[in-house]
Amino acid sequence: MSATIIVTGAKGRMGSTIAGLVQEDPDLTLAAVVERPGTVEELQGYDCLVSSDLDDVLTKLPGAVVIDFTAPESTIRSAKACAAHGNPLVAGTTGLTVEQQKVMEESAASAPIFWAPNMSVGVNVLLKVLPQLVELLGEAYDMEMVELHHNKKKDAPSGTALKLAECLAEARGWKLSDTGTYCREGIIGARPEKEIGVQTIRGGDVVGVHTVYFLGPGERIEVTHQAHSRETFAQGALRAAKWIVNQAPGKLYGMADMLV
Repeated sequence: MSATIIVTGAKGRMGSTIAGLVQEDPDLTLAAVVERPGTVEELQGYDCLVSSDLDDVLTKLPGAVVIDFTAPESTIRSAKACAAHGNPLVAGTTGLTVEQQKVMEESAASAPIFWAPNMSVGVNVLLKVLPQLVELLGEAYDMEMVELHHNKKKDAPSGTALKLAECLAEARGWKLSDTGTYCREGIIGARPEKEIGVQTIRGGDVVGVHTVYFLGPGERIEVTHQAHSRETFAQGALRAAKWIVNQAPGKLYGMADMLV
């Protein structure tokens, strides 16, 4: 399915990767790139509309899909702009607060909006598989997680780690808000049975590694997803962009909707 694309944050690591892949895809057209005021001159190499004003771009490109992998505040502005103009939005930004997620849901009432903290097909298949492991292994197995990312990542734990941990908690009939543990230090005593530990490592240029541990009597099961390149997430975003153009407003879409 063909689509016209607007990439916000096109100077960033993910934005530039997405813009480059859009240009290589025969089913997609890169119609505009958007960056903060004062930085747009660095985007003059693109053969498309270059701007620092998304609202103005949307008036010129009705129906174009906005792809946003920026920061929470910027993504919320994109969602509100898309809602005002009726343009579809694909967002992969992590670290959104509960209040910001509500804004995304409200915006989705007026425009087709797709939001996923992780656009990897593999991670989203893992979200379907993990509940089966939780059920089959039973309560004798403690559940822990370690996530590793590059030293420029701003949020911790990663959005993907939180989504995986939430998946584990729900499969056990728990709430992550009650059972998630993100730091251990000092004389803390024995590990509670009703707990999911999520630990964070940052360093180097690691794209992303998430390992889920099931620790039981006499054995350990480890399930690891490794992203070898940012193109993994960028390709997922392009797939979502092709899909969202045929969806109606009314709900906040995610990978589970697309992969049905």
